[in-house]
Amino acid sequence: MAANVSPRIDARKAAPQAFERVLALEKYIHTVGFDERLIELVKLRASQINGCAFCVDMHARRLRELGEPNERIDAVAAWSEGPFFDERERAALAWTEAVTLLSRDHVPDRVFEEARAQFDETELVNLTIVVATINVWNRIAVPFRAVPEGYERLRLVSG
Repeated sequence: MAANVSPRIDARKAAPQAFERVLALEKYIHTVGFDERLIELVKLRASQINGCAFCVDMHARRLRELGEPNERIDAVAAWSEGPFFDERERAALAWTEAVTLLSRDHVPDRVFEEARAQFDETELVNLTIVVATINVWNRIAVPFRAVPEGYERLRLVSG
């Protein structure tokens, strides 16, 4: 049986200026030249790690809208165990995990070297901004209990 979840606070209404600043980061990451599917894979993986139901739902839906097959979306949680992702995606997902879980290993050299083999310096900084941005969203959505079905409402409001 599903838990009865209702939002604690509407962060967008409670702190609109802060929300707008995070939206500015969000807009930036869509201008850096990454394939939208890569951005969404990264966002989905970080959201899975952080246990953000709202964001997992949103990014899985977005990946489907972008034409990603369900097999790849379903495999994101176990990306390192399957054949579904290319080397660039695997490096991005490993980087996402390491940056999201900073306190665990402080981004091991092996993960950095794998990422550097796939991304130049500017791309790696921008990939880190993608990871940081979704972590900000997760840290807003989880404590204030953003409800997954709210994604459609948010899209209508955001345009």
